[in-house]
Amino acid sequence: MSTRGQGDYADLRSYAAIGDGRTVALIALDGGIDWFPIPALDSTPVFARLVDAKEGGSIELAPVGDFTVTRRYAHGTNVLETTFTTDSGVARVTDALVTGFAGQLPWVELARRIDGIDGVVRFRWRVTPGTCLSVASPWVDTTIHGKVIRVGGLTLAVRGLAHGPQEGGNRALAGSFTTAAKSRHLITVAGTATEPVHVPVPELTDEGVNRTIEKWRSWSDDFNYDGPWADAVQRSALALKLLIYSPTGAIAAAATTSLPENLRGGKNWDYRFAWVRDAAYTVRSLVRFGLREETHAAVAWLLRTIKECGPELHIFYTLDGTVPSGVETREVPGWRGIGPVTIGNRAANQLQLGVYGDLFNVMRVYVEAGNVLDVDTGLLLASLADHVTGIWRQPDAGMWELPEQRHYTSSKMGCWQALTDATRLCEMGQIPGNSAHWQSETELIAAWVRENCWSETRKSFVGWAGGDDLDASVLLHAQSGFDRGSRMSSTIDAIRAELGDGSLTYRYTGAAHEEGAFVACSFWLASALACVGRDDESVALMNELVGLANDVGLYSEMIDPSDKAFLGNLPQGLSHLALINAAITIEELTRE
Repeated sequence: MSTRGQGDYADLRSYAAIGDGRTVALIALDGGIDWFPIPALDSTPVFARLVDAKEGGSIELAPVGDFTVTRRYAHGTNVLETTFTTDSGVARVTDALVTGFAGQLPWVELARRIDGIDGVVRFRWRVTPGTCLSVASPWVDTTIHGKVIRVGGLTLAVRGLAHGPQEGGNRALAGSFTTAAKSRHLITVAGTATEPVHVPVPELTDEGVNRTIEKWRSWSDDFNYDGPWADAVQRSALALKLLIYSPTGAIAAAATTSLPENLRGGKNWDYRFAWVRDAAYTVRSLVRFGLREETHAAVAWLLRTIKECGPELHIFYTLDGTVPSGVETREVPGWRGIGPVTIGNRAANQLQLGVYGDLFNVMRVYVEAGNVLDVDTGLLLASLADHVTGIWRQPDAGMWELPEQRHYTSSKMGCWQALTDATRLCEMGQIPGNSAHWQSETELIAAWVRENCWSETRKSFVGWAGGDDLDASVLLHAQSGFDRGSRMSSTIDAIRAELGDGSLTYRYTGAAHEEGAFVACSFWLASALACVGRDDESVALMNELVGLANDVGLYSEMIDPSDKAFLGNLPQGLSHLALINAAITIEELTRE
């Protein structure tokens, strides 16, 4: 079989993800690892065939000749099992980023374990580092402990169990072997950046695969959700776990950069940053699942970062808790030649008022889950609430990071949510301040939105004050409680009619000409239906959307409604968060 299309690029639906809490590797159906930053998720990727088929680099492992593939994650884990079937036999590849006895290893260690199931299968493998997005050149170096690969400050040690590197030239390491029933082979790649590398011992790495599986299953055992769509919810939670950067607790929006939102190019962004918005949705999910450690880590990271990078609140931060700098464009072609390939995100300095609602929602949910805020955090939140009482009157870039400064409806609703939750926090004794003033201001915001952002002609909340276009981000404020009545219900109808395409939903009026349908918006619509009491429609839509994941349950940022092809970065945290929160919302509101 072949999953490679134009220019040797795999279809985006073909990718599964594995990770270790620090970085993520993407594996195509044909066994190629086409994206793998070392040592961290936001590092420049040393294996990046995903966006540069010729010089990006990959780790290839596949049978010689024709084969078919089935795959799954080992139950309750982010360890991938791929079964290759050929005319001569069957073999299974288990892929994991290995963890240590007490947590993460000091280095990154990829294990590819190959078990013979039946007959014989001849495999070839090749570790070919790339140019680190056109800024470095790899070479093979002979050391006292054998060959290693060096590139751009990285050192990679490659070893095998029951075989080893036999070829590859001066820029790669490669080999081959043949499986038999009950045979075991292993390829391991250990990597570090600007520090010595540990040469892996294949037998210990083999044990590490089993240990990693057990650690993932132990985490999943603490996962608490037995509602509808439980399998999809658990897989989404595991996908989110891949995006939690454990050294700091930050939550990356996605694992990749520059995967196109449309096939014409131009809308290619770097999502390896931590959005405050995503943190808000994640904390709600983690609380619901009883996952206390990740909840606290996410909240602690967010508060620490805001305090250190303040006084203004930014919409996103780097994974190590700094304010992102500018955007760089790299001279590589992009996935299927659709560029540009960028490092960084131009929205870093935008004003987005909705982020205040996200922050206060995080803190309210966190406190209501049984946590207590410290004095400094209480003072910080009180000052931010006071800030919102004045700043909500300003135009901003809106949730979608648009260049036009307008009075976006969902931004005003986000300010309403911020002050509503600030009032609640004050009532619970968690933050000081004039809660009566905050409450009074929420009433002003609500009245302003109803007067300026509602269209009697369209029977809908519109995208911005005085406008006529629609915006699916308004649907979030059925769940926030801004409106769960007839106006929100008719807004849902208007959005489905104008922005819907089958079960999928575009972000705003005109987006269908610019990009794919936004997966998160589609799940937001399912949530909003439940919030306005349209339960049967909500459940029916949810059933359709859950069926749009790829074969291992992952979602990208966008889906093309015409052929259900994936578009945009992946795995996309917001897509999985929206699935989780839709399932939770529907379960809570329809529970008998």
